[in-house]
Amino acid sequence: MILNQTPIRTSKNYKINNIELDKEMPKKQEEFEGLTISGDTSNFKISNSTSKKPLIYGNGKELENQIFENANQNIKIEETKTGSLYLDFNLNEENFTLVENIEIEANTKSKTTIYIKYMSDDNFKCFHNGILRVNAKNNSKTNIVIINMLNDFTTNLLSIENILEESSNVNYTIVDFGGKTSVTNYYSRLKGKGAKANINTIYLGKDDQVFDINYIAELFGENTEVGIEVQGALKDEAKKNFKGTIDFKKGSKKAKGDENEFCMLLSDKAKSKALPMLLCTEEDVEGNHSSSAGKIEDDKLFYIMSRGLSEKDAMKLVVKAKFNKILETIKDEDLKEEIVEEIDKRLD
Repeated sequence: MILNQTPIRTSKNYKINNIELDKEMPKKQEEFEGLTISGDTSNFKISNSTSKKPLIYGNGKELENQIFENANQNIKIEETKTGSLYLDFNLNEENFTLVENIEIEANTKSKTTIYIKYMSDDNFKCFHNGILRVNAKNNSKTNIVIINMLNDFTTNLLSIENILEESSNVNYTIVDFGGKTSVTNYYSRLKGKGAKANINTIYLGKDDQVFDINYIAELFGENTEVGIEVQGALKDEAKKNFKGTIDFKKGSKKAKGDENEFCMLLSDKAKSKALPMLLCTEEDVEGNHSSSAGKIEDDKLFYIMSRGLSEKDAMKLVVKAKFNKILETIKDEDLKEEIVEEIDKRLD
């Protein structure tokens, strides 16, 4: 199965245009009972009337159809005021397949934060395939935090789509740690004047994990802005593909787009590929991109170790320092502490 294709094809020799997943779809699991919803629930209208409208990009039609036909969680969230909402998905021996369709309606002038966390018990082969849509109305502000801490036997597939109207603001923080294979497709269409979209991601791979990250933003409205910031680290034989595309469409005068991706290679066998792209059919726009990968400098490690830390602890300190700016966007201190503890655990 071929999925997560780039909007513009590059040479096949780079082997980054898409990812091939050699996996059969799991049998339909009628119910998933591992979801807990908490937070300011009275400030949100929650139902199961989700859309089956085709995605503009997404991970692929086969995965999309699986969700529309066999989803065992359909969640529509209407933001009516302010507040925070938590969706905790726990995959285990009884709930080993999660196929979910989440739709968020950010109403005019709403200001909310939604936390979505995926966990799975150790030693169970699990499967997750999800769609997350955000329809951001005028002057709304939505912050979404996605935490992937699935086990090392799980396949994790997520398609994200955002449609932004005038002066709306949609911000993502993604912590992508779990899964044997983790594939994420993110797409934002900035339609309205002054709309802003930001996505900040950290990933941390170990053993033979594979991450395939494909972020796409199309800017249509005047004075729109998009920011893509990705910081990662790979140890052992982990692999990562990052594909970032910012596309300035006709009509997007005075628009701005920035993307930056950096990968720390913590072993000689870890592999990182990156494909940042800027596309433009409009004048008077500003676009910047950068991508790099490398090992932690020996002099930096030596300096930290000279203060009494072991090499492993010095490496942990450098990684956490690199991730810190993105972690600071998470306002839930307990959740932030849980993430830091997971970083320490994965780097042991």
